[in-house]
Amino acid sequence: MKQIQLFIILALALAPFAAAKAPNIIFIMLDDCGYGDLTCYNAESKIPTPHIDSLAEQGMRFTDAHTTGSTCVPSRFGFLTGKYPLPSRGYSQPGKGKKQTGLIPPGMPTIASILRDNGYKTAMVGKWHNRFVNWDNKNPDMPARLEGGPFGIGFDYWFGIPHSLDIEPYLYIRNDKPLAEPTERVAASHSMDEGWTKIQGKFWREGNMAPGFKHDEVLEKFTRESIRYLRNYKTTKPPNQKPFFLYIAMAGPHTPWLPTEKFTGKSGIGLYGDFLMEIDDSIGRILKALEKAGEAGNTLVCLSSDNGPVWYPEDVDKYDHSSVGALRGMKGDIFEAGHRVPFIAKWPGKIQPGTACGQTIGLVDMMRTFASVANIDLDATGRDSLDVLPLMLGSQKPVRTSTLHFGTRAQGYRKGDYKYMNTDTSGGFSKVVAGPNDPPGQLYDLGSDLGETKNLYRTMPEKVKELKQELNSFLNEK
Repeated sequence: MKQIQLFIILALALAPFAAAKAPNIIFIMLDDCGYGDLTCYNAESKIPTPHIDSLAEQGMRFTDAHTTGSTCVPSRFGFLTGKYPLPSRGYSQPGKGKKQTGLIPPGMPTIASILRDNGYKTAMVGKWHNRFVNWDNKNPDMPARLEGGPFGIGFDYWFGIPHSLDIEPYLYIRNDKPLAEPTERVAASHSMDEGWTKIQGKFWREGNMAPGFKHDEVLEKFTRESIRYLRNYKTTKPPNQKPFFLYIAMAGPHTPWLPTEKFTGKSGIGLYGDFLMEIDDSIGRILKALEKAGEAGNTLVCLSSDNGPVWYPEDVDKYDHSSVGALRGMKGDIFEAGHRVPFIAKWPGKIQPGTACGQTIGLVDMMRTFASVANIDLDATGRDSLDVLPLMLGSQKPVRTSTLHFGTRAQGYRKGDYKYMNTDTSGGFSKVVAGPNDPPGQLYDLGSDLGETKNLYRTMPEKVKELKQELNSFLNEK
């Protein structure tokens, strides 16, 4: 009898813990945001970002976080699949003249599919940019249902645009259906007369567009859709209230830079800064909606960027603002500014507020990390992903000892403080002209030379050989 009574007492005591809902996860992906843009990363930034700064004050900043690619597509592939963008991992980049294919093959596990299969509601709002199985933007005829997009790789719901906001066709998609066919045409836009380059400012390409589509309304629509999702979630009561994973993929500060009148002229560094200020305001509104839904205390919120910014040395001189901080390069490069990005994580009661971590992590690590947060055991899924949750919770023990970097025309390999680049230029968008006597590659000690000013290629041949061999083992893997 006493044993029965003891069992009942223990059952009642443990009931609240057994009934506790797993934590929600929100990941906010900025688009082309620089390491030096946010004031919580760069005190000299000319762009006020109070809401993102507040997120950092309430959580942890990572100062050595990296994307797998320094452009949109490979970066997002790595984040969603936990794999490097390599052919051996199922990544396919179509060649010239070849039909584009879905870059996330059907059936490949993703963060969304793993969480959904383990009791999570999964939703995405925003920019996709991983193409579709049965359609690409070169084909003017859209199928009635799009295959291989977010709705086909694990998300229960998606509202967004197919790719960057400067690439036609311009339209919205809900789940797997276009809201309206792109039957109209829009002329190209640029801000060259305002002192920006062709690919900066209010830049977008000429192309097909859905009736009523307006580029300057996209940010607000994404913001309202994210808020609507959180409001609707609040109305769902237990036992039907599952934990949720919400992936918010902003379309900015990638071009076109389109601040509304409220923010125009507020940053002091032109369209880019004004637009990022408006994005920061949108993030503040979304986080406020999370609080109103009563879920802020049980939600891991992460914020990062898919790659670095389009910000030239001339822009630094003109505006006295370095979008990349003390880093070298820009979007597309193998240099640090191409793939080293802000990364902030907040989880009340779990992550110590106002802290920073200098250990190396990657967006490719989010698959295994989020699985750990949700108490899901993974086998070989996400083969390149590592669990960095211990770092978020305060551990100082390194998790990632090496990582790959992919630029537009070259690759890099980081091991410890040393980074090898298999190119004598930037491997991307920055204009670096190699001299006739320059070595064929580059090696930098980031521990003492974060700005990558001293090439050690010729002075440390054994280190070059070591890192080159390890990089090539990945690139040549079948």
